[in-house]
Amino acid sequence: MDIAPIIKEITAQETWPIRHQVMWPNESFDYIKLPNDELGLHFGLYVENKLVSVISLFIIRNFGQFRKFATVAEAQGKGYGSQLLYYLMATANDRSIKKIWCNARVTKTAYYAKFGMQTTTTKFTKNGIDYVVMERVLELGP
Repeated sequence: MDIAPIIKEITAQETWPIRHQVMWPNESFDYIKLPNDELGLHFGLYVENKLVSVISLFIIRNFGQFRKFATVAEAQGKGYGSQLLYYLMATANDRSIKKIWCNARVTKTAYYAKFGMQTTTTKFTKNGIDYVVMERVLELGP
């Protein structure tokens, strides 16, 4: 019998191993740490007590940016990341955040579009990867 995944708030430090493994394995471990990590809300999705997906939310006034969204390779394609992103959006909505946004890899825009996110005209390249800012206006209130 499969056990349903569990999503809960975690510490920034708990996100670091997955961020490093999935996003920037060829960089130093410190590369994946954010200067303001202690100011964010961090969420993890667990499958059978194993952390497999992480995401971080940074709130400034009534806008939220999610960053460092990563799922371990063996858990990708199973819907865990989608469950975590839906959870994050519901949390942002519950906190009366008006708009949520992210720096999306251009290759992932279709994925984020499934969550009602729209591309903006803001684009940039970092470490050879093309990004576009995507955003979504949230429904206000729980």
